[in-house]
Amino acid sequence: MSRTATPQRKALFTLIGWTIGLVLFFPILWTILTSFKTEVEAVTTPPTFFFFDWTFENYLAVQERSNYFLHAMNSVIISVGSTALGLLIAVPAAWAMAFSPTKRTKDILMWMLSTKMLPPVGVLVPIYLIARDWGVLDTRIALVVVLMMINLPIIVWMLYTYFKEIPGDILEAARMDGASLRQEIVSVLAPMAVPGIASTLLLNIILAWNEAFWTLNLTAAKAAPLTAFIASYSSPEGLFWAKLSAASTMAIAPILVMGWFSQKQLVRGLTFGAVK
Repeated sequence: MSRTATPQRKALFTLIGWTIGLVLFFPILWTILTSFKTEVEAVTTPPTFFFFDWTFENYLAVQERSNYFLHAMNSVIISVGSTALGLLIAVPAAWAMAFSPTKRTKDILMWMLSTKMLPPVGVLVPIYLIARDWGVLDTRIALVVVLMMINLPIIVWMLYTYFKEIPGDILEAARMDGASLRQEIVSVLAPMAVPGIASTLLLNIILAWNEAFWTLNLTAAKAAPLTAFIASYSSPEGLFWAKLSAASTMAIAPILVMGWFSQKQLVRGLTFGAVK
């Protein structure tokens, strides 16, 4: 039987793919549309889709109430900083586990992954008290370190998977040619694993950018990123749906643009080593 897909199957898979994509994108589209409505239109039943009086007043009100650019800068520094620090630790760790494994390597990897199953609220109090006693509450450095530790298991696991696809003979040859450990990692291993490292970097920037639990509990004003910026539009008096949607759109816009322009690199990295 021919393994080539028939035109009917291609059309079916295309239809399924577009359907899934539209379903996943609909909440984002609805948020964007709501951000251009008045508060009254935002809660109108039945809802209006494109035929309403478009307005930019919500974006103006959001910017007047909060310093969007300060929150955006905090998000950039925290997400990029935590990812860079995580890579600095994870690359040597993944290298050691991939090319110098011991009988406990798999146990260590599973233990690292198991920490992701721990509810964050279970360690909130000790981390909060440590941050308070060290005087780093509501600072970027606290969030950089905390988010790095939270995402470190994912970084190590991804890099370990990519490094395992690289033949160890290449590193051994470099070692025989007199390459030091630093040269082996920086000059030989890193260039060969660029797609994997790039996809790991992009994915963890997204995870750090979207983190809400720790940003809401460890910050107040100075280091508050865009997740705290969004949460500020929920109040005891109720939700201001139009303004909340405007704040959400402004918060997700940078990461959506980054994801759009880096999608090829991300897919290439996630499929690195899948085809020999």
